[in-house]
Formats: sequence, C-alpha cells, structure tokens
Amino acid sequence: MNTRQALREQLHALWATAGCFLVGAILGFIMLQGAPSAFIGTGSIAVKIAVIAAAIASLAFIISTVFYRRDETWHMPRWQKLVSNVSAIAVTLAMGGVTAIGVLLAGQVLATGLQGLELGPIGGGLLSGVAAALSGRLSFQAGIHLSTKNLSALLFSYLIIGTVFAMTTATDPTWWERNFSQLGAGSGAWAFNGTLIIAGLLIATVGSYIGRDLHRLLDDVAIPRIATVVIIWFAAGIALTAVGFLPIDQIPVPHNIVAFASLMLLIAAAGYTQFALPDPPLVLKVVTTLLVIVVGISAVLTFLFSVISVTALESIVVGLALLWMTTFIRVLGILTPDASLASRRRRLVPRTVFTRRLSKGQKKPV
Repeated sequence: MNTRQALREQLHALWATAGCFLVGAILGFIMLQGAPSAFIGTGSIAVKIAVIAAAIASLAFIISTVFYRRDETWHMPRWQKLVSNVSAIAVTLAMGGVTAIGVLLAGQVLATGLQGLELGPIGGGLLSGVAAALSGRLSFQAGIHLSTKNLSALLFSYLIIGTVFAMTTATDPTWWERNFSQLGAGSGAWAFNGTLIIAGLLIATVGSYIGRDLHRLLDDVAIPRIATVVIIWFAAGIALTAVGFLPIDQIPVPHNIVAFASLMLLIAAAGYTQFALPDPPLVLKVVTTLLVIVVGISAVLTFLFSVISVTALESIVVGLALLWMTTFIRVLGILTPDASLASRRRRLVPRTVFTRRLSKGQKKPV
C-alpha cells in the first residue's frame, strides 16, 4: 500500500468519524427527550446510548466493507462467496455486540466516578455522538483491511471487556468460588450470557478466516484439511454460544455439557489447526505442546486432587487458548499472501462424491 492510498483511507475514516458523531448525536437527542435521566440504573440512558452506538458501528463496518472490499469475492465460485458473505455478516453482528458491551462497561465505570449523574437530551445526545464516533471509526477501520489478526484481537478484547462488565454487575459476589458460569445466573445474567453468545460467534468467524488464510497459503489441494479446520472452529463457537443460551441456574446439566464441550473443542481446534500447516514452525509446536500439557495437568489437579478450582481451570484453558490463537495467527500472517485467492473448484464437494455414494447404495439387479 502506497502513501497516497494510506492517506486517502485516513481521510475517509475521518469523514466516517464525523458522520457517526452527527448521526449518533441526533439519534441520542431524539431518543432522550424528556426530563434528565440517571446514567446507570432503572430507566438509565446508558442502554439507549449502547444501542445507538452498536447500530452505527455495524453500519460503519458494512459501508467500509462494501466500499473497500466489494470486489474481493468477484471471481470466486458460488460456495466460496457464500462462506465469505456469511462470515462478513457474522463480523457485522459481532461489531455491534462488542460496541454495546464496551459502551455499557464504560458507562458503568463513568457512573462509579460520577455518582448521581443525570443527563438530558442535549448532554445525552452529545455523549451518544461521542460513543458512536469512537465505535464507528474503529469499525470503519476494521472494514478496510479485515484480517484474521484483527478478528483475534477483537475476540481477545471483547472477552476481557464482557467478563469485567459481567463481574461489575454480578448479583452473587461469591461466584468465583464455583465457576465462571455463575456469572450467567440471576438478574444480571444477560451481561455474561450475551458476552458468550457474541464470543462464540467471533470464534466461529475466526475459524472461517483461518480457513481463508490457509487456502491462500496451501491452495485448493488442501481444501479437505481446511474444511475440517473450519468445522472444528465452527463447532467450538457454536458450543460457546450454546453456553450463553443455556443458563446454569435454569438448565444446569445441558449447560455443563456444552461448557465442557466448548473447552475440549477449543483444544481440538488448536491441535488440529497446527497440523493443517505442512511444516509448523518451532514456536507454534512449543505453544501447542505447552497448551496440551498445562491443560492436562490443570484438569488432573482440579478433578482428581481438588487443588485448584473450576474457575481457575476455566481461566487457564481460555487464557492458553487465546495465547495459542495469537501465536498461530501471527505466524499464519507472516506466511500467508495478502492477495485474495479464488478457488478453481466450482463446488466445495465434487459431484463425483455424491455419485459414488449413490452408486454404492444402489442394489444390484436380480
């Protein structure tokens, strides 16, 4: 990318920021009509501002994607376009979710320092404009050059922001004595469960972009291996999303099953994805081995000897999985070309596979 193009992108991002501020301020002014309201609490304006900022951030990402990357899938076969478009939709939803939780956490911190703060239409509108401008600019920038590295950083940040917000709104101060799932119980359960739902969506999408990068690196010959990688990441993301939809205080058995499955699938995704590379670098082998060994030892110490708590085990597994993901994606980014690669396969699953299976299932005439 040359200097002129980079400066042009920054100019566009500046105009996007100004536009997001203007739209956010107008919507905030309209939605906050009436007497001044408390910033946090019953009837608070923080939720309205979060909704406005989330919608504008999603729209900014869509505009940026269409403007800068609309030709990326032009020469791709239909199945590859479908995968790319579904991934883009998932990222758009994730942008909105990340923005909403981020605004709510910032509001919680602001209300702690400015207790009793009340805002009317003008003050609330200006604050809504600021939130929309910040989130809109970040989303617009992400849409210009969306990469697997950007998505993994977004996932890492979102898990921290969402978990901290859930901690600050938890109704049970002793949740940490049992496990993280206790944050998804009670009146404030929506914060943690919503975080898990969006995080699961992000994990599945990260898997899709890992598959995209592996295809750019290995070409069509590796599509079966790449498809397996994407499926495992997708399953891990769906399992984590299911954890959010199955609160532990309402349906504990299904919750525990999918929670354990999500942890195991994350480990499986890390292990198999490494072997999708023809010659994994030493640093990746070391981090993968470290992940498996430490998780195995931690599980033994948790379930056989009760030395560490389930909460600590969950923290170790998720932390190491994110460490592995960061290392792998950085390595993959070094090895992978930046140019988009269209598959030469007209179908993801060749028609001959179905023909062969059909012929096997047919009975020989008597």
